[in-house]
This record gives sequence, structure tokens and C-alpha cells, in this order.
Amino acid sequence: MNSQPQKTYLITGGAGFIGSHLTELLLDRGFKVLALDNLVMGRLDNIKHFQGHSHYEFIEGDVLDANALEPLARRSQVIVHLAAALGVRQVTERPVYTIETNVGGTQAVLEAAKRYGCRVLVASTSEVYGKGSKIPFSEDDDVVLGATSKSRWGYAASKMVDEFLALGYHREFGVEAMAVRFFNTIGPRQSARYGMVVPRFIRQALAGEPITVYGDGRQSRCFCDARDVVEAVAGLGEHPQAPGRVYNIGGVEEIAVADLAQRIKDLTGSASIIVMVPYSEAYPPGFEDMRRRVPDTARTRSLLGWSPKRGLEDILRDVIAYERGLAALSATRK
Repeated sequence: MNSQPQKTYLITGGAGFIGSHLTELLLDRGFKVLALDNLVMGRLDNIKHFQGHSHYEFIEGDVLDANALEPLARRSQVIVHLAAALGVRQVTERPVYTIETNVGGTQAVLEAAKRYGCRVLVASTSEVYGKGSKIPFSEDDDVVLGATSKSRWGYAASKMVDEFLALGYHREFGVEAMAVRFFNTIGPRQSARYGMVVPRFIRQALAGEPITVYGDGRQSRCFCDARDVVEAVAGLGEHPQAPGRVYNIGGVEEIAVADLAQRIKDLTGSASIIVMVPYSEAYPPGFEDMRRRVPDTARTRSLLGWSPKRGLEDILRDVIAYERGLAALSATRK
């Protein structure tokens, strides 16, 4: 490791799942990291192993609070904006909070970046592809969202506005901004709150509880390990040709959610039964699902030479081991 940091990264949502993995990678590479998090989604347990590191600083605060954001942006060369309202359950239950947090937070970050000359990576999502039927999804495809009466699509629309803002600040003001669309990122440290499917399935399996699959289970996803995802994020943070575009970051192994539940049941050796739960029972009114999410990552691969290194089974084994460790720790504290 270099004795002096090469440059300073500000990570909003830095105590979150992806933020903590990105911090780990950047510190290993000798960068300095400033982490801003209001601890609504993030957790101090995710970052406790960085405390005391000479190139790391954590600040509890909200990205919408100029008094918290501005001094950090002033000290940074790159901002990775991960802070957001997310999770299927939260975005259907709190649509106003979701839209205000996502759009307002992104504009605040971009304004700060414009003032201080920072590069910005704005985290977006595969949700923006909505009901699109062209598989795999590529960055310049048309998007098809559901009706505005379905609050699920408010999240997708908010992230689309985030992307429009990032690209607009690049074109209009010369900010080195870009957007990255994450596809079902999973791995150790991911919370089961707000409907995150893999940690929820694993915790149910380890506890011997029914593994609850929402809908008919035939909806399919491509999962990608957070440690692979942050390799791409870090690459985009440094590549001179990256700004001004949108990049898909995701895995390539497609699996139906019912098959995922069975895979987790087998890997944990669980006696749990798998139960199908109708969406109407699982979520508040306003929910609608995407049948398939498969990314075309050719753009990211072409620019960075990036591709995921970890297969789904290896990722699941790592998350199972992590969740078993959490369960054992919890048991010793009782």
C-alpha cells in the first residue's frame, strides 16, 4: 500500500452494503475514503473494521444536508453517490420519501461536484428498464415503465431522473459525471430489510422457517457479487473516457427465484419448506414485478476489461457463511 493516498473518494451511503465493499477496495489500493451516511440503510457494523485507518474517515450525516456534504465534497476528487432510498418494500410503502431522497440527493451531489470539480458516479438500477422485453438489457434501449398508479415504478422513475441529471450536468456544465446501473448485487453484509431476497432466503433457511417466494417464482434475475461490482465502480472512477455515459454492472448467470430458493435450501442443508406467497399478500397495493433482468455488460467490459469473477454458487456459500457467523454471534450475546 502507498504511504500517501493517491486521491480522495467521497462515498455517500458509505456505511451501506456496496459502500463498505467499495471502501475496502479503495483503501487496499491506497486511496483516501470519506464516508457519509445517515445510518438509515447503512450500519456501523459494516465499517467498524475501517475505524482507525489513517486514510479513512466516517461522517454521520445526510446527503441533503449541505453542512455535511459541502466540506466533504471540497476535500474530494471523486464522489461515488450510493445514498438512496431503495428496497422493494420501502419504495412501495414510502413513495414520496423515495422520490425526494433520490432526486434531491443526486442534485445536491452534482451541484457540489460542479462547485469543486469532482468526478461523480451516480448509482442507478436495472429497475429503469421497467417492463422492457428486449433481453439482455443494454444501456441505450428504450424503457417501458408501468402506470403511475403503481408506486413500484416511482423508484425507477426517480433513478431515471438521477441519470438525466448526471448526464445533463456533464453536457451542460462539464461535470465528469456518469451513471452505473446495478443488477441485483448480493454478498456478505447485505441487509434483509426491505425485501432483499438472498439474505432473506438464507436467514429463513438457517432458522428452519418457510422460505417465502413472492409471486409464482418464475421471475428471473442475474446476481453479481458486491466485490466484483466495486471493481467495476473503481475502474470507472479512474478511467479517463468513462464520464458522460451509462454503464450496466451485473452478473450473467440467470436464475428463476424459485430455483434460487431451492439452491439455498440445498446449500444450507435446511429442512425449510418453500412457500409461494402472492404479491397481494407480500406487498402493499401498487406493486408490480419485472419478469426478467439480464444485463448486457459489453460497454463496461469493453472500456475496463471487466467481468464478474465469482459464480452464483460461490457467492451463496460466502453469504451463508456470513449469515451463520452473524447468527452464532447473536446467540452468544443472548
